Amino acid sequence: MAELLLRPWQRLALDKLATHTERDFLTVATPGAGKTTFALVAVNRELHARPGPTVIVAPTAHLKRQWAEAGASVGLHLDPDWVAGNDFAPDMHGIVTTYQQVALAAPDLVRRCYDGIIVLDEVHHAGDEMAWGTSVGEAFKLARRRISLSGTPFRSDTAAIPFVRYHFEEAVPDVEYGYGDALADGVVRPVYFPRIDGEMEWVAPDGNEYQASFADKLNHTLTAQRLRTALSPHGNWLPDVLGRAHETLTQIRQTHAEAGGLVICIDAEHAKAVAAILRHVTHSEPTVALSEDRDSSERIARFRESDSPWIVAVRMVSEGVDIPRLRVGVFATTTTTELFFRQAVGRLVRTTKETMGARAVMYLPDDPRLRAHAMGIAEPRRHVLRRKEDDEQPNVPDQIEDPLDGMLAGQAEQASLFEVLSAQVADSGEAVPEWLDIEPFPQADAQGFELIIDTPPTPAGIVPASPPAGIATKSRAVTKTTLRQRNSDLVRVLVRRTGHGPREINARLNSRIGLAKISDATAEQLMDRITAAQHWIDEL
Repeated sequence: MAELLLRPWQRLALDKLATHTERDFLTVATPGAGKTTFALVAVNRELHARPGPTVIVAPTAHLKRQWAEAGASVGLHLDPDWVAGNDFAPDMHGIVTTYQQVALAAPDLVRRCYDGIIVLDEVHHAGDEMAWGTSVGEAFKLARRRISLSGTPFRSDTAAIPFVRYHFEEAVPDVEYGYGDALADGVVRPVYFPRIDGEMEWVAPDGNEYQASFADKLNHTLTAQRLRTALSPHGNWLPDVLGRAHETLTQIRQTHAEAGGLVICIDAEHAKAVAAILRHVTHSEPTVALSEDRDSSERIARFRESDSPWIVAVRMVSEGVDIPRLRVGVFATTTTTELFFRQAVGRLVRTTKETMGARAVMYLPDDPRLRAHAMGIAEPRRHVLRRKEDDEQPNVPDQIEDPLDGMLAGQAEQASLFEVLSAQVADSGEAVPEWLDIEPFPQADAQGFELIIDTPPTPAGIVPASPPAGIATKSRAVTKTTLRQRNSDLVRVLVRRTGHGPREINARLNSRIGLAKISDATAEQLMDRITAAQHWIDEL
């Protein structure tokens, strides 16, 4: 059994879900409010009422691991390594997958998810591509319960989100808990937005030279070019702002020693340049988390548990990633949609018992779009199915913000003509906000109640034995990963000692314990296989 402190909004949402007669349930809650905990407790209750396959769909591969670890805290064991074509492991309650994987595995999932429980995390991603939405609708059409979650259930296009109810083209949540509500309850941190002006000079792709501050009114194209100029590592604006942010973080760390900072960058090349600036400014090595690096998830996990001051990323830490010690951010990207902005700010609002009442800081270019997003951060937003002719401008994908980013291959030469001449911070404000001092922040009251959670039965009723000595576990998924690695190590030993190939060694070990293939093995079978391999080695 596990004890869990639920927040009032989570309790009310669970009560409403318990009496909800429809299959689909949409929960809209601000980042940091606890959507994950709500969903996992909801799944736990559903499985106690009637066992069935469970599928969590997350936006990114990194979040699969985060969901699996969070599930273990409430007695749910979720497999983040499932691939299409394999059965769901019988010693797991279900799987965690991504929207991209669902798009490739919909025919496989539709039969496996009959009468199942589905959680769609940040469900607005199901509208990222038409194929994704279609696949989600197909894969989970036979599920008995579909719980959709979102912190920002709106998009800048007209794509309908699967399993979301609309009334007069507006999304209708079954539970809504906004940033303003969470702030009033002390559930999330207040965020302070220092907006930094500047004087920028650049040569546009058309060869014309421009000079402007953020106070100057420009058209859409020049506004985007001005922002890119400010964020260039070749000017002085970005290093100055990073220096201010680090000074703020240093002061915060006097009372919150492990506090960290996040810089959200334009692309991988920009992130590496920002890391170099931080290295010079802070005299320490920042963590760089890029999707192109295979170990990026491990880097994020290590940063989360460390007291390292800075992490630099493009998108990997902009949505869903839970790092409660983040207190300072620098918004250094040309992606300026409101959806992305809110998700980025959401990385700073998560709080802990030790830091309740503390505030966070997000440094912004004083771009008019970002200024508007910051001023409206507490306003609830909903997805509206607008007709394209109703928009003032044609819709563009969320990720395309700077016209230079959207250049076709044939226009690459023109894009290369863009040149940053200079970028200087123009304001004379203090580097550290006035309200930051070395005194501890007042503690907010955390209302809630303890919930006792029983571990639900697995579909096959299998409860694996304790892992071998020396194996530390956070979840059954982590345990099985460790056991598979130990199996691989023992196979290599047997290959060296017997002269047989890996295929023959694996086949013999599987035969000894009656296993068809190792990808379908339970934790108990993996441990039996380790024992069989060790006995074989002892016999040699």
